Amino acid sequence: MFRNNTSTKFSTRKILAIIPARGGSKSIPKKNIVPLAGKPLIAWTIEAALKSKYIDKVAVSSDSDEILSVGKQYGAQPVKRPAHLATDKAAPEPLVFQVMDWLKEKEDYKPDIIVYLQPTSPLRDKKEINGALETFFRKNCTTLISVYELEKKYLKTFTLNDKGFLQGSVNNKYPFMNRQELPNVYMPDGAIYIITRSAFVKTGQLFSDKTIPYFMGPGGNIDIDSIDDLKKVEKIIKRL
Repeated sequence: MFRNNTSTKFSTRKILAIIPARGGSKSIPKKNIVPLAGKPLIAWTIEAALKSKYIDKVAVSSDSDEILSVGKQYGAQPVKRPAHLATDKAAPEPLVFQVMDWLKEKEDYKPDIIVYLQPTSPLRDKKEINGALETFFRKNCTTLISVYELEKKYLKTFTLNDKGFLQGSVNNKYPFMNRQELPNVYMPDGAIYIITRSAFVKTGQLFSDKTIPYFMGPGGNIDIDSIDDLKKVEKIIKRL
């Protein structure tokens, strides 16, 4: 779907939202279109993106015709994903390139900014998307990732090397440092990734050397990966 946000300050920038939704799911069958509080899971992300005052095009990428049909029903542009980009080991970057190539060929559309929104974060709403984009616009950055803070103690962990000996997960100093001396640690929550097209084409990643964090509001970073997660989010939605 294409919308012209001429009333906004950033209307000269083409901002594409890509929602990845492959058909296969081991944890929940048909997870991306499983019912959640009266509508398919993916619909929550599509509607949030469409309501953003900055995003002008929303595309759903899937190998499943059923998911693409649901995406179109809720107002997104369906883009069929090749099977080799839809395995459980496939990285997100190739599908982003595939969507951009498809839109360039079919619609002569070339975005300035890419917003990558996973459908498993249904509590991430238009306010969070707008807030993330406004933060992105204000800062001297090329990438933004929504994150939450982890306990510093995870920097003190070990892994085993190929000889079976312990080594520090990050380095061999952190496991023996006082927690107060350790740097803060952040985990991506999967809800929002923003990157300029030029940075993405250059790096081939949803990350660059000018990446800033965005801290979601309470509940916004819940990622649905199990039936229990689904039930938890449904209770939150009903309570709200």
